[in-house]
Amino acid sequence: MSAPHADLTSQPVAWRPDAGRLARSRALAFARANGLTTWEEIADRAAADPSWFWGAVADELGIVWSRQYDTVLDLAAGPAWPRWFVGGRMNYVVSAVDRHLAERAGEVALVWEGDDGATRSLTYGELAAEVNRLSNALRALGIGKGDRVGIFLPMLAETAIATLACSRIGAIFVPMFSGYGPDAVATRINDASARLLITADGFYRRGAVVSMKATADAALEQTTSIERVLVVRRTGADVPWTAGRDVWWHDIVPTQPDACEPEDTAADDPYMLIYTSGTTGKPKGAVHVHAGFPVKAAQDLAFCFDVHRGDRLFWLTDLGWMMGPWAIAGGLIAGAAIVLFEGTPDYPEPDRLWEVVERHEATILGISPTVVRALMGRGDDWVERHAMPSLTTLGSTGEPWNPGPWLWTFEKVGKGRCPIVNYSGGTEISGGIVASTTIHPQKPCSFNGPVPGVPADVVDDEGRSLRGEVGELAIRGPWVGMTSGFWHDRQRYEETYWTRIPGIWIHGDWAIIDDDGFWYILGRSDDTLKVAGKRIGPAEIESAAVAHPLVQEAAAIGVPHEIKGEAIVVFVILKPGAVESDALRQEIRETVARHVGKPLQPERVLFVDDLPKTRNAKIMRRVIRGRYLGRDDLGDLSSLENAAAVEGIATAR
Repeated sequence: MSAPHADLTSQPVAWRPDAGRLARSRALAFARANGLTTWEEIADRAAADPSWFWGAVADELGIVWSRQYDTVLDLAAGPAWPRWFVGGRMNYVVSAVDRHLAERAGEVALVWEGDDGATRSLTYGELAAEVNRLSNALRALGIGKGDRVGIFLPMLAETAIATLACSRIGAIFVPMFSGYGPDAVATRINDASARLLITADGFYRRGAVVSMKATADAALEQTTSIERVLVVRRTGADVPWTAGRDVWWHDIVPTQPDACEPEDTAADDPYMLIYTSGTTGKPKGAVHVHAGFPVKAAQDLAFCFDVHRGDRLFWLTDLGWMMGPWAIAGGLIAGAAIVLFEGTPDYPEPDRLWEVVERHEATILGISPTVVRALMGRGDDWVERHAMPSLTTLGSTGEPWNPGPWLWTFEKVGKGRCPIVNYSGGTEISGGIVASTTIHPQKPCSFNGPVPGVPADVVDDEGRSLRGEVGELAIRGPWVGMTSGFWHDRQRYEETYWTRIPGIWIHGDWAIIDDDGFWYILGRSDDTLKVAGKRIGPAEIESAAVAHPLVQEAAAIGVPHEIKGEAIVVFVILKPGAVESDALRQEIRETVARHVGKPLQPERVLFVDDLPKTRNAKIMRRVIRGRYLGRDDLGDLSSLENAAAVEGIATAR
């Protein structure tokens, strides 16, 4: 029997950087340029002197200022409300696009592939022209600085262009998942009081046409602020049309001039309002500024992922997940071309993802553990037939790993040569709190530690540092990219992150640091299971369950128990060909007990065909728990990807 967490923390080192990795490292070059030697020295100095660090990062990234800032950091309003680059003026699009034009106008900046196999690429020069045309079109439609613009699009080239154009004219864009229903779209439009919505006639998903304009129209029946709707023609399908309100992209954008002066925005002017789903109540609108989210995203890509000019960054994402805006803004500022994909990773065949990597010569591939587990279940042959020689680095975020899928990704996808940059943070963070790197040894499922500039720690309920024990993931001070509060809800922001331990950001994740200094995220602290006084994260139970050779995926929840306080129920998806039986159910229970201890053995194991997940593939445990317990109010479901899976919980075998 293993102690809880032992399956994670006892894993041996699986990868070590070679001399070539160390020699090309942007982080180590940054250290040398600033009189330092190691990553650890960077992190220590960043924690001690954040003003020095973030000023030096802005220089390293080549951030273009229309007016140089007076001071890097002002903490007069307290750590929850810092002001960064005070007095500075910059429009991040100049750093993402314009500054590359002098030397790189002919280099590819963006590559797109659709579900149907259609492709498109844009050079920096072409991207700049498209952004400028749309910027002029938006101004012609009456949109200006400070106006909110909803972007309800699939992952198209136009999607990236739309985010950049909004920012270029000082508008604030509101990204939304392409799979949202009318209510979720309307909620965000209403909260933001958006004046314009950019959408499409539809998009392709698994070869079928998904109507998007009809969803947008149904949402607009619940809103009053939208004045115009700009529609991208993607499928050519007939769509409902409101004369005087709706306008086709292809009718207004191509005729605009390809030059457009950027709005002179301040460093702390908002550029994006992105909503995160809460367990209860309405979604939270995280406010991000020009010298915040884009700078943090680019820094993380440069230092953790070691992105250089000439790299191609392909993150499997949707614009509604923060990794969409993160990849677009951060990738371009860091100097990489970005690869956007409209489709799904297993259509029309289970090797579609690997084909996209090879076809577009992606050097960095970002995927979630859930996607990996699904593709693993289709067999090794699909990935083994693809060498993917361009691939140098793998990235992962969204949820904790299990050792088996991590090792499969390392060995089968990365061919044993690519490090997996494990990366965990959040929408309100603008990227990572903790990360792996390309210059440190890696243990499966682990992180090397905090991202420089983010003074992270693992703490107890009193804020004391913990080592070798499970505690709350915390941040002891502000950083560039930290949300500038929630939209029109200052109190909710402070209560969410800053009130449990005054002066410390409590993120809501359980974490542990092992004896070798590796960090592990164990799942959301509000999902914690407490069985007879023993506390464990659901990800550990799930990791133990998928250790059974017939289990493809699992979700663990805690339910009331009159003796133990809580009992554990595990929902499992079996691998293809596996046969459900009571004997198998018991085998899975015993497998979990062997890995985490007999007292934490699940009370029940139930078989399901699918698990409720968000669009970015996170398992929605609170929804599973609520449905299993028969509750009517399941909280915010706007990010739910597969509604049928919720009812599947009620009929689990």
